[in-house]
Amino acid sequence: MSDAAAGATAPPITRQQAIAELTAPGRDYELAERTVGGRRCRVFVNAPESLRVLFEQAASDATFIVYGDERLSYRETWDRAAALGHVLKRDFGGEPGDRVAISMRNYPEWIVAFMAVTAIGGIAVAMNAWWTPEEMAYGPNDCGARVLLADREGLERVEACDPPPDVQAVSVRVDDPAPGTARLEDLLASAGSVAMPAVEVSADMPATIFYTSGSTGHPKGVVSTHRNILHALLSWELDMQVAVRMSGAEPPAPPYQRGTLLAVPLFHATGSHAVYLMSYRAQRKLVSMYKWDPELAAELIEREKITQFVAPAAMTGDLVRVARETERDLGSLATVGGGGAPRAPEQVRQIGASFANAMPNTGWGMTETNAIGTGIAGEDYLTRPESSGRCSAVLDLKIVDPEGRELPAGERGELLVRGTSVFQGYWNRPEVNAEVFVDGWFRTGDVAYLDDEGFLFIVDRIKDLIIRGGENIGCGEVEAALLAHPDVFEAAVYAVPDERLGEEVGATVF
Repeated sequence: MSDAAAGATAPPITRQQAIAELTAPGRDYELAERTVGGRRCRVFVNAPESLRVLFEQAASDATFIVYGDERLSYRETWDRAAALGHVLKRDFGGEPGDRVAISMRNYPEWIVAFMAVTAIGGIAVAMNAWWTPEEMAYGPNDCGARVLLADREGLERVEACDPPPDVQAVSVRVDDPAPGTARLEDLLASAGSVAMPAVEVSADMPATIFYTSGSTGHPKGVVSTHRNILHALLSWELDMQVAVRMSGAEPPAPPYQRGTLLAVPLFHATGSHAVYLMSYRAQRKLVSMYKWDPELAAELIEREKITQFVAPAAMTGDLVRVARETERDLGSLATVGGGGAPRAPEQVRQIGASFANAMPNTGWGMTETNAIGTGIAGEDYLTRPESSGRCSAVLDLKIVDPEGRELPAGERGELLVRGTSVFQGYWNRPEVNAEVFVDGWFRTGDVAYLDDEGFLFIVDRIKDLIIRGGENIGCGEVEAALLAHPDVFEAAVYAVPDERLGEEVGATVF
């Protein structure tokens, strides 16, 4: 009997009891202590060995990607990824550990590229599609990417670089690329129907680099392994099973395929992990948007029977507004999740009141933790709208004072985290790694406290960052750009409260 089935008829229990029961020896989510990369961690005994195994096991005829009029099944997507994997090895000499950069909108090709790169042991580098030409030159050069798969916008930024990055560009959805730039469509057609190249991919091989803005200097490349990512995915699965076990009743399955709306960028961990990668084992339909449009989102939710939506507060707030103003049927929505930035308490209550069947949830996580950390949902969230929830079963949290001493419940200090989903370190930044890791604990730079029941409350940031609609903006980077103007002698950049985006960029210049 599966864990989900076991939870369907059992009486309600506490969260601690549910976790202990569901992670016990012999259960689907069994946890055991292991040493991973020199760190003592709790690992899921039954986790897939790699993302490649995750992809292979999920290949089916169920609908996977919906983009406009295009539809791909899980099997068709895997087949396209296999063809690209073949191309990367045949035409570009791809080997395990090679970096391949991806810069494009949320096209199906982003997912195909990610699958192909990680399935052959490469490292998928998620490039921020909003980067300036200077940043577009920095990213591939910093990580040593051999290949860049990019749409027209990405290619135009690369072409504006002076000097351009030393990388072989492959165009996506561009009919007339510059000379010397291969078209992905032509490469895939030349490969034909082939199997994914036979490559052994292990759990502790690096799988991704996601660049994250810091308070100073260039973006830093966050390096995560297959194990890091997979444990984040299984942690979310466990959280859902815990919620079912605590309620004592399995929610009825809808009479249609469950689906999720991909409206946040895939180059963010929320989009790539919580929305995209979480779809494989659940066999969810992934409905992708070119850009955020709340009215179109409501139309897609109604037409495709979307059951889950995860996005920063600005976007979920837009959907709340549309839900109140439109006559569209949004009753298929079961959850409206948050991420990237905190919600105002009033929006939490509005979600509970604006959708027929959806309950709000959110959590705290970072690119460096592969987007997991804490989670909160349903009535817990409605009664504690300012909280980010309780800790994942594969992580540990503590609050420390400036001297590193652990603080008791209720006292504010810096939030530290450790565990299986925590990244390996920043790419080529040993001096930064030495600063942010302390005895296996990662210093988050967030000021927070834990209450007596273990609920986390984020109250401030040590790092000089602005979070605008879920996007981290380093104050130092904006100040440097302002100071480059000949008429600016001094500049100070700071966060300004904004009702929709949470924070906006404010500046004082002289």
